[in-house]
Amino acid sequence: MLGICGALKTFNAGRADEKIALNRLHLCLDRGDFAVVIGSNGAGKSSLLNSISGAMQLDAGRITIGGEDVTAQPVHRRARRLARVFQDPMKGTAASMTVAENLLLAELRAQPRRLRAGLDARRLAKYRERLAILQLGLENRLDTRVELLSGGQRQSLSLLMAVGNSPDLLLLDEHTAALDPRTADNVMLATVRAVEAFGLTTLMVTHNMQHAIDYGNRLVMMDAGQVRLELAHEDKRNVTVPELIRHFSVTTDRMLLGAH
Repeated sequence: MLGICGALKTFNAGRADEKIALNRLHLCLDRGDFAVVIGSNGAGKSSLLNSISGAMQLDAGRITIGGEDVTAQPVHRRARRLARVFQDPMKGTAASMTVAENLLLAELRAQPRRLRAGLDARRLAKYRERLAILQLGLENRLDTRVELLSGGQRQSLSLLMAVGNSPDLLLLDEHTAALDPRTADNVMLATVRAVEAFGLTTLMVTHNMQHAIDYGNRLVMMDAGQVRLELAHEDKRNVTVPELIRHFSVTTDRMLLGAH
């Protein structure tokens, strides 16, 4: 479903502040994979998501989604194939509009601009059914303005708006980072329900190591623009947070030794 081969991105090349964001990175996801990416600040996690979404063009390398080479495609072209949810739920929602109106806007993004549609009974019934998947009671708040929802409800709505048109790939960009721990856990449960209900291939970036262990079927650790560790199946289920921290420490020590 997702193939990244030799992704290279350097900022400020040839200058004193040169920074290699992606260093010949390779990563592949199969259809239905839910991969969680962890790494320290500056490891290249955001650059990875930006390169996949088209917000950042690679200096070298190749990216395919569903077998299609999207390396040179701009954001709006790739938007047909993928969806992205950010830390700030207001980036994906219109605060002054109702829950139902936001869902309608999200649905019409993928439709021809000439199409005229409204919130008829059929659409409202569909929205109630989809919101019920999240188990947050939003199906009973279709007429509520988004600005009146809690942070967790807003982020869960933003998630549902992103996946409503069944994208090939879902990118979750630290989408629980701005939430308190309890709310973050609730949003993660809602995320899993949505991913399973829509059968989505998902790539999630997080700083929460426990979430990285608890959710998804693959764990990817990045450092210095490369994939340093991949865990799946039993290896992922049995790893602990202290073990992941030790992996971080070993990786950092190796990088420091290699610099001398």
